[in-house]
Amino acid sequence: MAQPIIFVAHCILNTAAKVVLYREEEMAAEEALRRRFVGTALERGVQLVQLPCPEFTLYGARRWGHVSDQFDNPFFRDHCRRLLAPVLLQMREYLAHPQRFTLLGVVGIDGSPSCGVDYTSRGDWYGSFGGRTDLAEALASCHLAGAQGIFMDQLGRMLEEAGLAEQVPVVGLFAPEPDKCMALLSNL
Repeated sequence: MAQPIIFVAHCILNTAAKVVLYREEEMAAEEALRRRFVGTALERGVQLVQLPCPEFTLYGARRWGHVSDQFDNPFFRDHCRRLLAPVLLQMREYLAHPQRFTLLGVVGIDGSPSCGVDYTSRGDWYGSFGGRTDLAEALASCHLAGAQGIFMDQLGRMLEEAGLAEQVPVVGLFAPEPDKCMALLSNL
């Protein structure tokens, strides 16, 4: 039997890389689904390949929260492409040996400005926090939108360019829609 493999957003295996969140109760459902997904994958013998975190590798652990609008620029997109280039090579190698490996897909984190698959955070954020008279309004503009985060968008583009998009499904881990990520494990 071919070894099943799933590529996962960095914070699925390492939540320490996430932006510090001060509303922990909101993360409880995501954490429960993350544990369920990882536990089920390991129980079923799935190998998990951790994607790099583009936010952590660019801004480190002391970064502010961002929205995808801030990352939607050529500099961040180039950063994502550089991080994803070796990942695409790994995917190609696994796909080249179907008798040994089954690449089940990629799991992102919905709501993330980088790794959102079906949902990302959007908002009118920019500039310095100090001295702003519209800070509350700017922060209130943050919302969940039906769109991809920038890292996953770049991954999708690179999969298309490589002719792999049909072979590598990309789904999001999203507590309100748990069946999306769990479906990758359903046939094992």
